[in-house]
Amino acid sequence: MRIKNATVRSAGIVTAACAASLVLSVMPAHADSVQSSGASVTSTGSLGNHAAPGGAVPRSQAIARAKVWVEEQVPYSTNGLMSPYSWWADSRTGGRYRQDCSGFVSMAWQLNSSRTTLTLPDVSSQISKWDLQPGDALNSNDHVILFAGWRDKAAGTFNYYQESSRSRPTNYNTDGNLYASSLASHPTSSYSALRYKNITDTPPVSDASKVHLEIVGADGGMWNTDGDYAAGEWSGSWASLGGTGLKALASAVTGNTMHVYAIGSTGRVYTKDANYSTGQWSTDWAEVPGNIQGATALTASVTGNKVHLEVIGADGAMWNTDGDYAAGEWSGSWASLGGTGLKALASAVTGNTMHVYAVGSTGRVFTKDANYSTGQWSTDWAEVPGNIQGATALTASVTGNKVHLEVIGADGAMWNTDGDYAAGEWTGSWASLGGTGLKALASAVTGNTMHVYAVGSTGRVYTKDANYSTGQWSTDWAEIPGNGAGATALTASTTP
Repeated sequence: MRIKNATVRSAGIVTAACAASLVLSVMPAHADSVQSSGASVTSTGSLGNHAAPGGAVPRSQAIARAKVWVEEQVPYSTNGLMSPYSWWADSRTGGRYRQDCSGFVSMAWQLNSSRTTLTLPDVSSQISKWDLQPGDALNSNDHVILFAGWRDKAAGTFNYYQESSRSRPTNYNTDGNLYASSLASHPTSSYSALRYKNITDTPPVSDASKVHLEIVGADGGMWNTDGDYAAGEWSGSWASLGGTGLKALASAVTGNTMHVYAIGSTGRVYTKDANYSTGQWSTDWAEVPGNIQGATALTASVTGNKVHLEVIGADGAMWNTDGDYAAGEWSGSWASLGGTGLKALASAVTGNTMHVYAVGSTGRVFTKDANYSTGQWSTDWAEVPGNIQGATALTASVTGNKVHLEVIGADGAMWNTDGDYAAGEWTGSWASLGGTGLKALASAVTGNTMHVYAVGSTGRVYTKDANYSTGQWSTDWAEIPGNGAGATALTASTTP
């Protein structure tokens, strides 16, 4: 199935940005816009991972930043080519950056000033158009766009982001074609391909330090505890957050808000939020729209401000729905993505691609991808190499471009394998990491360390760490403080 993209519109300036055409309507200024003849960049925002402006930016980070301006519907400079220009700043992308085509690319690249189409080449290298990768740019004297990925390289077709005119805010486009006579209303032959000198293929190390751990307790309700890995301590107690007859949990974070998803007693799916800016949980559980029933397992992951929620339905297949937290809405329906006899789910994101992992009817592990740059799901389920059998539960997490996948094997112990999506390969084997009688798994990453959490045979919760800076796993499982017992399911997520 095609991934649903949020409704987008568009925007642009020349030399100072892009060719501004005469339009009948002008986008109104937003609250985050200011009018000025100049502005300085003081921050790269939360999506800059606290890097200094002008420093290195991973490709996935440049694309994530571009998506923010689409989600925020950042308007084109309201005065077009006439000073004072409009400048934008927000908590995720920092700024201020000029609201035109070259200011937009400057923002995506985390530059220390808003360049123009004539000065972007000063901080980049010219490459072949056929070597373009996500986060590179196509630049002419009159306009510049951010390359988002090939649709069909042999056919010359691709996706891109741009600020283009005063009639539309920042927009995502799927009509790029190197063989076409025009691109974004300018001659295709006028563009050169540019690669920012400080762009990298390596995603940043997570700056999160707090893990939020939720379990389904013996009473069928949800309970929470928090671990601060920077301080080296846990809250030491479990707090009840309500709910009855809960069967499974998943969680995802957008901004500084954690969204927890739970399967209720009838197989319907509900959600509850914790806003870590205000320190408040939402009061009630709200049902996720779409009327799913009979769900038995679920997983959640994030690209930008969109949560992608998958469940195993009553038919044993996987079903998907998406929540756009910037727009404040869900897709409102569940789409079937195939599979039969599925037992458990996990998911992880590298770049702009979500990887879903499922335990099949025989305990083998399979994967299916959703590429949110192209809007496509992979057609088939592929088995994860290594010939694992008898798996009953699983969890997935990411450091860099590597996915770390853990399962509970037929022996009740935890087993691990790793997938390197930059290299396009898996380790090809599963390694035993101990434990006995394990029932459920969750994982979270702080810095370059992955923390795995497991429900043991008595319902107590334990943790074990993998430090990917040193390449070492902790030797023993340690119990999470708070004397929790009777847990049946769990989920973990992080915030800075």
